[in-house]
Amino acid sequence: MADVTTVAPARTALVTGGARGIGRAVVLGLADAGLDVAVLGRDASRVDDVVAEVRARGRRAVALVADVGAVEAVDSAVARAEAELGGIDLLVNNAGRIDAEVPLWEADPDEWWSVMETNLRGPFLLARAVVPGMLARGGGRVVDLNSGAGSHDMDGATAYNASKTALLRLGSNLHASGHARGLRTFEVAPGVVRTDLTASMDMHVGRTEWTPVERTVEMVVAIARGELDAWSGTFVRVTHDSPASLRAAASGATGDADAVPGPEARRLRVTRYGDDDPMPGALPAR
Repeated sequence: MADVTTVAPARTALVTGGARGIGRAVVLGLADAGLDVAVLGRDASRVDDVVAEVRARGRRAVALVADVGAVEAVDSAVARAEAELGGIDLLVNNAGRIDAEVPLWEADPDEWWSVMETNLRGPFLLARAVVPGMLARGGGRVVDLNSGAGSHDMDGATAYNASKTALLRLGSNLHASGHARGLRTFEVAPGVVRTDLTASMDMHVGRTEWTPVERTVEMVVAIARGELDAWSGTFVRVTHDSPASLRAAASGATGDADAVPGPEARRLRVTRYGDDDPMPGALPAR
């Protein structure tokens, strides 16, 4: 099979956790950009409200109520979205949770695993259900709403820290497996947006500066349009990156030594400690 070098802009999207917070803003931003959107959430009344907002913008919308960690529910929701929208070109994995901000030895095992199921199993199940259709149509895009917790060490909330790091690796794995067939994947950290989740976190008590959610919407819309495909398989953070800065960095057109580094510098790697250090490098043959 020949490599797919160009993927058409998205016309349809499925957004999880789309009934509130960042997810709702992304849904409405995509609708404003001309996409039809399937909205997946757990609260039927909230999902219906957002679907009504999308339809009021003149776009098609599908209301989906499902637990992202349940295989049959996810498969059924995706099948319905594909049937009603004619396929899904863009998947946005936004649904997420955080565990208690305590050291690992104080964590509740059931809560810990539940967070992993939402933050990691959920995106896995959604991609598993959506990507085959994308590949059959010549390509598509997957966006995971990640976090600085995926790229940095963190004190406490071990399930959140581990799940976001694993999610980053999941996205790069999808990139490696599907890029030649037209799959483009992106890990997008939205900064600290004021939501129900961030308001519940001890680390943000007393915070007065928040990242505007519009920055995340702008980034996801640019991804949907295919403007950032050179960054497939990488981690971007809207507090420091914008579609314009990423386009310039990918083309090498910044002329600025302090500009955002190119795509290879935004993949999960072990840091080298010297020129003779073989890490990072290709996985050894086995």
